[in-house]
Amino acid sequence: MSATAKPPAAAKTPAAEASPGRGALRRNLPPARRFLAGKKRVLIRLGGWSLLESAQTFLGGYCLAQALDRGFLAGQTGTGLLWLAVAAASILGAGPPMRGVFAQLAELTEPLRDALVRRAVRQALRRAVTDPARTDDRSDTGAVSRLTHQTEIVRDSFAGLVLTVRAFVFNAVGALIGLLALAPELLLVVLPPLVLGIALFLATLLPMASAQRDFLDADEAVAEGVGAVSAGHRDLVACGAQADAAERTGRLIDVAERTSRVLARWAALRTVALGVAGQLPVLLLLVTTPWLLRQGVTTGALAGALTYLLQALLPALHSMMTALGAAGTRLLVVVDRFQDATAVPAPPEVPAAAQALAPVAEAGRPLGRRPSRTAPAVEVRDVTHAYGPDSSPVLERLHLTVRRGEHIAVVGPSGIGKSTLAGVVSGLVAPDDGTVLLGGEPVTGRTAQDLADRRVLIPQQAYVFTGSVRDNLLHLRPHATSRELAHAVGTLGAEPLVHRLGGPDAVLDPRSLSHGERQLLALCRAYLSAAPLVLLDEATCHLDPAAEARAERAFAERAFTDGTRTRDGALIVVAHRLSSARRADRVLVLDGTEPRFGTHEELLTSSALYRDLFGHWQRTPSPPVGR
Repeated sequence: MSATAKPPAAAKTPAAEASPGRGALRRNLPPARRFLAGKKRVLIRLGGWSLLESAQTFLGGYCLAQALDRGFLAGQTGTGLLWLAVAAASILGAGPPMRGVFAQLAELTEPLRDALVRRAVRQALRRAVTDPARTDDRSDTGAVSRLTHQTEIVRDSFAGLVLTVRAFVFNAVGALIGLLALAPELLLVVLPPLVLGIALFLATLLPMASAQRDFLDADEAVAEGVGAVSAGHRDLVACGAQADAAERTGRLIDVAERTSRVLARWAALRTVALGVAGQLPVLLLLVTTPWLLRQGVTTGALAGALTYLLQALLPALHSMMTALGAAGTRLLVVVDRFQDATAVPAPPEVPAAAQALAPVAEAGRPLGRRPSRTAPAVEVRDVTHAYGPDSSPVLERLHLTVRRGEHIAVVGPSGIGKSTLAGVVSGLVAPDDGTVLLGGEPVTGRTAQDLADRRVLIPQQAYVFTGSVRDNLLHLRPHATSRELAHAVGTLGAEPLVHRLGGPDAVLDPRSLSHGERQLLALCRAYLSAAPLVLLDEATCHLDPAAEARAERAFAERAFTDGTRTRDGALIVVAHRLSSARRADRVLVLDGTEPRFGTHEELLTSSALYRDLFGHWQRTPSPPVGR
């Protein structure tokens, strides 16, 4: 490892997160099909009631045609009035079918809402992290409130889509059967533009939803970026980072502008599709009237065809396209945000502890591709990082290689960059220059799930959330067995704590825990993780020296098999006490000038700072550690 002088590097602007886009939206379609497949009986009953609406549509145009041809135009006024009476009766009889439709609609929407509410609450419990200083659960309540509000959006949008799509389908069935009954030639005129317009609209549906999602994401990014700049303007001025902040915000605004233009283009194409399907059939029917009359189509049949188009088919088509284009895209976007698989790494403003706990695999879901077992566990190549264009680099041209199975400690004065190094290695902090490899693969550009598969970071401020003790311990590996859970708790000496809390299934109140108890639970959670690399960023600072030694030895020796693989990663400890350095295989000393890396004995000879730190630690008695 070496470190040489280099001019301060300007902080780079993180690349904008790529929207999940069309692929993420399509992932929502199989669950939707499974949900509908489980509601076949409800759908059949809904179709049965809707067939009565098809009959009403059919009678509306057909009775008008017969009233003209067989009644008024033939001089039979009574016959004409009789046909109109039949049409009126079909309209008046629409009440019971509509009641049946709404009853079946409730059978579809309410189970969907209930399932999403349960999922929303589970997500909130799994993702919520508790600030040790907070005194209430308003944040958790707010998260649940937002998610349950989104379920109401899903329910209302889904109900509207079912109603409009159903209305169009069954109105179209009645209208097309009526056109065929009046004169088959009418279908030759009406059907081609109708099919073309609908096909064009369906082709734009997923791209439109993707554009809508990109637009919403960009809009939220602008709001968050502007809010962050407003809240930190003093720090920006103090660090001379105004130009950098302006550039970042400008890029966010540019992305928002591009997404709005894309959305506008798709909206314009949707309008064209509506015109082709909704207006062109009427125009063609009028233009081809002479030809239709020569083919023997009657005046009444033409009037009936116009009735089908103007009063039934085209209004239903317009409602369906509008609903699918607006409520449909909103539905896809909101449902997509319920999917854990679409989660992306949190932005730099999110606390590192919260990102370290961010999305994990569901039970039974295969993890991402494992790192190579031949490459070093960690490689830091020529890494430089500064917290502003005018500030000195915290890390400068740093090189570090951690072998598999190796236990290293990082020591140095406060503020020298130890936690920054942990953030860079874990992928939570993007360096200005250089490369970080985990298992031989770059850490940059990976999703939160992929990072969680490769490393686990426990920061100094340990986080637990409201839920059961078991939920907290299994947060990073939900499918761990009870035996593995008991092994982790016993190895780290957490059995008395778990017993005092009431056992694994007891409900945990974060406010009742001390800092040390939070850390011990977080360490058990990390021990259970399947990630090969463990980073402890002063994660034992609230434990007594004996508990700290026990935890570090446990992580250094951890190599049990979960049935598919044996962990052979590494342990990096940002040391709180110099005793951590004595236990490590090698020690990295950060001193702000020339970092040193070697064994304890080597550093006592080569590093004056390490000699001073170690000598001071030996002369200072350990303070008592309380709850």
